[in-house]
Amino acid sequence: MSVVSISREIMEKAGAWPFEEARKLVDRLNGENRTVLFETGYGPSGLPHMGTFGEVVRTSMVRFAFEQMTGLKTDLICFSDDMDGLRKVPGNVPNQDMLAKFLNYPLTKIPDPFGKFESFGHHNNAMLRSFLDSFGFEYRFMSSTDCYFSGMWDGVLLKVLESHEEILDIMLPTLGEERQKTYSPFLPISPKTGKVLQVFIEEYRVEAGTIVFKDEDGELTEVPVTGGRCKMQWKADWASRWVALGVDYEMSGKDLIPTVKASSQICKVLGGRPPEGFSFELFLDKEGKKVSKSKGNVGLSVEDWMKYAPHESLSCFMYHAPRRAKRLYFDVIPRYVDEYISGLERFDQQRDTEKLGNPVWHIHKGNPPKADCPVSFMMLLNLASVCGAKDKSTLWRFISRYCKDASPKTMPFFDRLTEFAVRYYNDFIQPSKQYRAPSQTEREAILNLRGYLETLLSALESSENLEQIIQQEVYEMGKRYGFQDLREWFSCLYEVLLGQREGPRMGSFIAFYGVSETIELIDKALEQPGSKGR
Repeated sequence: MSVVSISREIMEKAGAWPFEEARKLVDRLNGENRTVLFETGYGPSGLPHMGTFGEVVRTSMVRFAFEQMTGLKTDLICFSDDMDGLRKVPGNVPNQDMLAKFLNYPLTKIPDPFGKFESFGHHNNAMLRSFLDSFGFEYRFMSSTDCYFSGMWDGVLLKVLESHEEILDIMLPTLGEERQKTYSPFLPISPKTGKVLQVFIEEYRVEAGTIVFKDEDGELTEVPVTGGRCKMQWKADWASRWVALGVDYEMSGKDLIPTVKASSQICKVLGGRPPEGFSFELFLDKEGKKVSKSKGNVGLSVEDWMKYAPHESLSCFMYHAPRRAKRLYFDVIPRYVDEYISGLERFDQQRDTEKLGNPVWHIHKGNPPKADCPVSFMMLLNLASVCGAKDKSTLWRFISRYCKDASPKTMPFFDRLTEFAVRYYNDFIQPSKQYRAPSQTEREAILNLRGYLETLLSALESSENLEQIIQQEVYEMGKRYGFQDLREWFSCLYEVLLGQREGPRMGSFIAFYGVSETIELIDKALEQPGSKGR
């Protein structure tokens, strides 16, 4: 699909963060006309997760903004550090006892616990590629194992050997006393066991291109640093990759700021230029604490999100405020579904400068689809709540009446939203619904609202401004009955009629649900035991 035409002059001044990042690259090039290399990294000791998605989608947004602003070619490498040694057995894979026997072996030398691929590393790499492909990301996959064993890394490995003293000067002050005693930029692969060893290097033989260390049996062993006989420690490895590939841009989490600093210093020692970067904030869990795999509060997975909402809404979540820590839990999903829908609805009416700050421009690479949503996702959830919907057909009976031209066939995206809404309602809203009885004043106000709806039923249903008329009357009724804070009046309606603490704009909801149906809803709520007024 073609990109909506917006001039480069406007893009050069755009305030959206992907354009701010793109301008860093323009300054970096300083007039060079060449392909710009973006990179994202992945540690394949586990399966792809929310952080993986976030890093790739955000990097892709910067990449596209740069391409549109400059017209230059780009490349995105998704790099897997699959030669890393397995430090502990992941808790979410089968055959854990088998994996425990292969601790400290390179991931691509460990049998696949799923029994499908050549190794555990190959399995997780395949999962990564499948994961990225499912979202349509454009990238080039690279494997650490391939780079080490093919000789692609040999030149930079020899540079690391030659510069090992300068690298030690950078790294040792950042380490604890015990770690300083054994640290080396090189992790030799034992020729006897095949394990990745973290051992003291007895000698760095620069002219021979080798290192000497004590193997696990205590015997002094000499191996070349090239050809896959060694791998590098994480910070030196990252820096070497930047140098070997010529990486121009790579973003990372805020927790890696010290790592980026050390790796950048090592990169310069090796004669390279560190890439431009972007530090994004980490996610928060349900309680507002930083998500941490080691603590077990991993928050929400990509699969969890996509069970209840389209992936575009997750991209919308990733676009917004990447430098701010955000809660990543089920209750944020409806907000970002509606934020995405709102972006689609605004897009065609926006000026070019506004379009570039609209997340849908970045999500859909400059050509977002037309919005086909007659109501918001929150409204669908409220409808599902009132109806006790078990399937989408219940919702469509109301939708087709409210919007005569709407159908699952004519609005396929919206039809998907109805499925998501039913699923979300049954898993999260229905189990927590709790109705309360109204006070005497609240009961009188609700009955007055019922009388108003009944008296004006025919007029309301034929009005072109049905939502506004009802909303204004609900608003005025709250004032007439002495609610000092009208939020208390609306909370009363939500809790008494819907059994939930928050809810929709009542005028829109009544117009959507139906005036006569709302009268029945009021009757049912006020007939409940204990609803005669406190």
